[in-house]
Amino acid sequence: MDFSYRESVDLRDAPCLSGENFAVEVQACIARGFRVGAFFGLPHGPEDVGLVAVLCPEEDGNLCVLHSRPLTSYPSMSPTCAELHWFEREVHEQWGITPEGHPWLKPIRFHAPARSAFGEVRPRPLPGQTSYFAVQGPQVHEVAVGPVHAGVIEPGHFRFQCLGEEVLHLEISLGFQHRDIERMLTGGPDARTMHLMENAAGDTSIGHSFAHCALFEALTRTEPAPRGQMLRRVALELERLANHTGDLGALAGDVGFLPTLSYCGRIRGDFLNMTALLCGKRFGRGLLCPGGTKLDVDEALIAELRKRLAAAHRDARGAVDLCLYSNTVRARYDDCGPISTNAARACGLVGVAARASGLARDARVQFPVAGAAPGDIPLSKCESGDVYARACVRSHELDRSADFIQRALNALPEGKSAVSTPALPPHRMAVGIIEGWRGEICHVALTDAEGRFAAYKIVDPSFHNWFGLALALRGQQISDFPLCNKSFNLSYCGHDL
Repeated sequence: MDFSYRESVDLRDAPCLSGENFAVEVQACIARGFRVGAFFGLPHGPEDVGLVAVLCPEEDGNLCVLHSRPLTSYPSMSPTCAELHWFEREVHEQWGITPEGHPWLKPIRFHAPARSAFGEVRPRPLPGQTSYFAVQGPQVHEVAVGPVHAGVIEPGHFRFQCLGEEVLHLEISLGFQHRDIERMLTGGPDARTMHLMENAAGDTSIGHSFAHCALFEALTRTEPAPRGQMLRRVALELERLANHTGDLGALAGDVGFLPTLSYCGRIRGDFLNMTALLCGKRFGRGLLCPGGTKLDVDEALIAELRKRLAAAHRDARGAVDLCLYSNTVRARYDDCGPISTNAARACGLVGVAARASGLARDARVQFPVAGAAPGDIPLSKCESGDVYARACVRSHELDRSADFIQRALNALPEGKSAVSTPALPPHRMAVGIIEGWRGEICHVALTDAEGRFAAYKIVDPSFHNWFGLALALRGQQISDFPLCNKSFNLSYCGHDL
């Protein structure tokens, strides 16, 4: 079934496929140029679980949704569609539905106990306690890093198979941050729903809450208040500016270029403080709501934001150029952790990582929100797919986000910042897609007969991109891992949920 990303559908109107036909149809859509936006298990009853796939077009066009009848197994699509291998593993560990023929079926999130398609309750495996790939040979050695790291960061385990200093294979094991957010969302919406959205990934509070609002408005057929919608977009781009600035500074720090590291640490705070001016919180929590924004701005605040933005953008531009135009920095960034366009497409990369490898994937362009003018934030991309390309995409987006915010604040629509939204309708499905600072954020929800969330699926861009980091390290020096890792800067908790 095809449908617009701004509309809702009744999934019961779509054909309910067998496991074999479901796999055939999903692969046929991908062969026609679609990619996987979301893939998850949908309970049909206490012991019956089917599959749902939401597929996104590479260019403009409608989404495609496919679903299956309850099943316990189906033919794995991972051998021919590599971007599905992470999704199939997650569905298997969560629901016990087996993708027959999957090349390596092991946990990725280490879910809490769930009732599987076979009806039994399975105990939660301890995070990280699983089998690992091993390269055999007299000169091969293994390096294990984490889950506890030297910096104040979230936990994740990295296992390198090395020949000398060369990385032959990197295996990434996550799940240490699993909080079971998706299951807590079922039965909602309620008082904690927005709180859960804002904490799905703490550095992407605006992105995830925006995706939820877009989904809610599609379900209820609500057009958000134009003023509130523009304020949301301003907040989203401020979140992008803060995080891109922090990443560019951290990349400089990983090669010992301390001036940019020091400058960007301070400038990132300047952008966060602008978000605090909007709503009182540096990460934007409490600002968004279905229908618009909870808070508004006056002319004095707009003038102050424009003044601060001009100064912070000027400082960020100087600090980043100092780094990117340095020959010694360029020598370290060039050809470090490259991912080809074909490899990026095959493993389903999104966001900065995808655009750095030449893929034109940006939800702001392909799935613009209500009220957005076509091309009001131009797409930024590079071709080489290495650390330098990922830095350049961020650098270009600093300019384009700052330019958009200035234009938006200068022409903010009149009127209220929010409109009321009705209760959720029964038996509907909708998708909310937003381009967060890391990449595409996709929220999918289905309502039950009472208009409550029967299922809620969140796909953070990190879920698509962690395997891309593993690919980027192949054939690289192990000492390049910190630099490659920071060039992706993926979320542990956004992946684990």
